[in-house]
Amino acid sequence: MDNRLTISRRDMLRLSMILGAGTVLTGLMPEGAHAADTLDMWWWGEQELPGLQKFVDSSVAGYKDAAVKPMLQDTAVVISQFQTAAAAGNPPDIQFLWNGIYHMESVWLGYLQPLNGLVSDATIKASNATQLSVFGGKNYRLGWYPLPMIWIYNKDLYEKAGLDPDKAPQTWDEFLGHCDKLKTAGIAPVGGGIQDGYWGEWYFGHALGQNVDNAAEVIGLFTGERDFRDPKYHEHWVKLEDLKKAGFLNSEMSSTELYPGIDLIVAGKVASGLSVGGRMPADSKTSKGRIGTMVMPVYGKGKLAGKPIFDSQGLGIPAKAKNAKGAAAFLEYLNSPERLKALNEATGWIPANTTFDTAAITDPAVLDMWKRWGLSENIPYLSNLVPGQFYEQALLPTAQQVVGGKITGAEAGDLAYKVAKEWRDFNPDIVENYKKWAADLAG
Repeated sequence: MDNRLTISRRDMLRLSMILGAGTVLTGLMPEGAHAADTLDMWWWGEQELPGLQKFVDSSVAGYKDAAVKPMLQDTAVVISQFQTAAAAGNPPDIQFLWNGIYHMESVWLGYLQPLNGLVSDATIKASNATQLSVFGGKNYRLGWYPLPMIWIYNKDLYEKAGLDPDKAPQTWDEFLGHCDKLKTAGIAPVGGGIQDGYWGEWYFGHALGQNVDNAAEVIGLFTGERDFRDPKYHEHWVKLEDLKKAGFLNSEMSSTELYPGIDLIVAGKVASGLSVGGRMPADSKTSKGRIGTMVMPVYGKGKLAGKPIFDSQGLGIPAKAKNAKGAAAFLEYLNSPERLKALNEATGWIPANTTFDTAAITDPAVLDMWKRWGLSENIPYLSNLVPGQFYEQALLPTAQQVVGGKITGAEAGDLAYKVAKEWRDFNPDIVENYKKWAADLAG
């Protein structure tokens, strides 16, 4: 499966803010008016998960309680098109929603309604939408298909360096020892591609958790209760600087984009790096089962250190949906055992729902990954908390410049503090919503 995207979710959020919630998107916004027994479903995902269109079509064809009209949204307007329709009082009944700030902005604008009381508590819990779908104690999304955020390593390269291919490093010191042996053997120990910047987002999502106890602590870095200049909150960039100075990063990292960088690991040209669970079926097949998965090796003392990261795409119900009860019933149907099995068969990937029968997974590497990331204790993807301005002006360039040897890890912390403060000073209303959100993320 190919997870390459032509535009990032953060680009979508930026486009939404540029267009404005009330902007009319000529030719993009379909009619929302329909009969009471008709459901409009605006969805996204075929671009990321080939085969999802087949699943949606078969689900619609097999549903007997209402006529469902699905519309696959263009990647560039997933957020803006929905917010435009919601502002006009004409949204669909079911809307695709990315996680964290990508849908939380619509919650704060009053465009989404909580699912509690519409969808059963059991389905909400099993759908695995993650903690970042909760605001004010209410759930605003159901999980649809998962995005485990993983580290991978090439077992053949580990063997070549005299390392145990079935034993991934668990501590940072152990990891550095592996890197030293790999480098001695003439193998690039770790890396990928950061030319487009997104590797830096993934790295932040993994590494910041090393020194925090919960997601609410991360929000404090943007609302002003905490400070990126504190060494514990920029140590992840210092560790990246250490990898650069030691010569452990692949030489083409700054000139290679994110997904081609992952391909280097699968092809046996780089030993380890960042990836997403959705790639595992194809990458395991390509490498003949020689790609291993691991959690980022631990160096920090935060409660989130050493725990697998789980994100998921999701579906929700707009506040002004014409048929909210009908939409909830269809979402329940999508989470039935028969539909969960159908999603797996259509896409080759796994539904987010924890009740999915893992007997359908035949690849041992994929099954092992799903058990450790999807069915065990996991933590949310912290990069989904980052404000748009910080993402563009700090999150991406800090890692790029550290990898390029242009700034130190401590200087990355200075830049992050500066941009976070500028965002905070110019967005007091959003800061207050972030503070309320933190109450749901403190557990």
